[in-house]
Parts: sequence; C-alpha cells; structure tokens
Amino acid sequence: MILITGGAFQGKRTYAMEHFQLTADDFVNGADCAEADLFQAKAVTDFQEYVRRVLKEGGDASTLAETLYTENPDILVITNELGSGVIPADPFDRQWREASGRAACDLAKYAVEVYRVVCGIGTVIKE
Repeated sequence: MILITGGAFQGKRTYAMEHFQLTADDFVNGADCAEADLFQAKAVTDFQEYVRRVLKEGGDASTLAETLYTENPDILVITNELGSGVIPADPFDRQWREASGRAACDLAKYAVEVYRVVCGIGTVIKE
C-alpha cells in the first residue's frame, strides 16, 4: 500500500499519476465507488469521502484501513488532511474528521510508502 495525503486541491492525484505511472482509469473515487471496486482498484482518491459514506450509513470506520490492506495490499490511497483548520460545529462533521484522521493513521501504518503533497510537491514521510 502507498498513501498520499495533503490538503485539498494540492495536486495529490497528479503527483500520483506522474510518480507511479497511473492513468485516470486506474482510479476510483471514494465518494461514489462500491466496496468491491475499492478492493479491485489500483488507486483511490478522496478516501476521506469513503469514510464519510460509511459513517453516514451507520457503519464502523475503525477497521477500514485494515480491511483495505487485507483485501487490496497494493492499492495507492489518496486522502485529504482534514485536521488543520476550524473545528466543525456540526457533530457529524467532527465525527467524520476524527474517523478520517484515525483511518489515515492506520493507512500509514500499513503503507510501505507515505507521501505528503503540498503545492504539487511530494515529500516522503515513510519509505
């Protein structure tokens, strides 16, 4: 597993495509992909949106990273950092922010490589 994280609109997907020889067809979007698609994809964008969907449906997000790693250990995961900013007033948004952050920590634990992308520039966090 490879994890790429960073703020919204910082060039994470473009970085992944350039550095890991991926095409647009290699990606599924966490906002609308089926669980089965996630387990077959080469890469997923907006993993934090997948976490949101799981929570909205009443699911448990605490095992998402482990399940993804078990089912698709070679996937490249792109997720936004949500913890740097104003704390949301809405209780669900706070829950989502925390669950997404915890999932990102778990993904980083399983990942063989972790990158943080800012302004399109990737920094290696783990290799």
